[in-house]
Amino acid sequence: MSRRVVRQSKFRHVFGQAAKADQAYEDIRVSKVTWDSSFCAVNPKFLAIIVEAGGGGAFIVLPLAKTGRVDKNYPLVTGHTAPVLDIDWCPHNDNVIASASDDTTIMVWQIPDYTPVRNITEPIITLEGHSKRVGILSWHPTARNVLLSAGGDNVIIIWNVGTGEVLLSLDDMHPDVIHSVCWNTNGSLLATTCKDKTLRIIDPRKGQVVAERARPHEGARPLRAVFTTDGKLLSTGFSRMSERQLALWDPNNFEEPVALQEMDTSNGVLLPFYDADSSIVYLCGKGDSSIRYFEITEEPPFVHYLNTFSSKEPQRGMGFMPKRGLDVSKCEIARFYKLHERKCEPIVMTVPRKSDLFQDDLYPDTPGPEPALEADEWLSGQDADPVLISLRDGYVPPKHRELRVTKPNILDVRPPSGPRRTPYGPAPNTSPVLCVPQQHTLETLLEEIKALREQVQAQEQRITSLENMLCELVDGTD
Repeated sequence: MSRRVVRQSKFRHVFGQAAKADQAYEDIRVSKVTWDSSFCAVNPKFLAIIVEAGGGGAFIVLPLAKTGRVDKNYPLVTGHTAPVLDIDWCPHNDNVIASASDDTTIMVWQIPDYTPVRNITEPIITLEGHSKRVGILSWHPTARNVLLSAGGDNVIIIWNVGTGEVLLSLDDMHPDVIHSVCWNTNGSLLATTCKDKTLRIIDPRKGQVVAERARPHEGARPLRAVFTTDGKLLSTGFSRMSERQLALWDPNNFEEPVALQEMDTSNGVLLPFYDADSSIVYLCGKGDSSIRYFEITEEPPFVHYLNTFSSKEPQRGMGFMPKRGLDVSKCEIARFYKLHERKCEPIVMTVPRKSDLFQDDLYPDTPGPEPALEADEWLSGQDADPVLISLRDGYVPPKHRELRVTKPNILDVRPPSGPRRTPYGPAPNTSPVLCVPQQHTLETLLEEIKALREQVQAQEQRITSLENMLCELVDGTD
């Protein structure tokens, strides 16, 4: 008799567990907009959820520790004139979040560490360039202040958020609505899926489609795709018989998938969340009440089914915590934030281990909050892998971080230290000072008054200088 050999993997026994009731976020009116985004974004400091709001679009931002019932008057982030369709935290600053809306704009917000007293209504910057709704946002994984947006006008725009400039516009590559966009590990390539049922790999700086595969899944429902660490692609879609599928592709040979897994028959689009450190992909379907997860390996059959986390309630959306936000002392390898109709429930994926020591094999160095490149370096053709950090001692998110800049930058919210100089003397600071809501203390009020007085003084000096020049011109003509 031949003995069956069980595959060796440290992730074979990963199990999911919903947090206790007091660890959930209750009484949140989750958005009812029909759009296939995750409606939720999370980082080591904050949880953001798109919510129902009258007279425009809004989302709520909660500190992770603020569990329990959320007050109905809790301040929202409001500024869009139509529903918010997607939100995404900046990977290099845990206080900066971008939102995309049906009103065709993208807004970038700086969230204070304290709880604001009233709604946050003033974004740091509004990015206008799309002619139709903007439904997809994705920050560049390694370059500072680089944000991608995709709209209903079938255009992908890559922005330098620090200056408000359009770095690149990819407007002739997709003949129909774009369903998903994903950066690869170092941000040199994009993978996109489109309503024309084609999976494309794009080099955004060359403006070229590097590789493409028509109908990677035969079904008519939308596709999704994400890059793996080694440059392969994972796609989710539907068979001709409406069976949901997960496929692994090698872009160098797009003829046949490396592996194909068929699952159940359902209408819900599968949102793939890929963890590069463990090479596990989690599939969450909107309207499903389960999370399936698979391990991707180098050996056949390449895609290994691990398990399914099931619950009673269907999910309306899902947030995925970056690895640096996990509790390494409890062997957490993933944490999801599942949206219900009126609440958000954390779900923790754990590898069972007896030891309380740090598990090196579960936590390789992971991308940290420092960017590897500036926006102009990336645009000029440079590539760099993410700057990695160790989780051995856990990750402590920094306090309120200002974005460090190398040139005048609208994300730098500090007031000018003094009046600018011109050949004719001091000049007023004519650029608008973008203030972030802050708690006023005696010191901050005095500093603000001092800065305003300096500006007024500079303007008076400028007026005097111009009047003197005028007098000299008049005397000269006489």
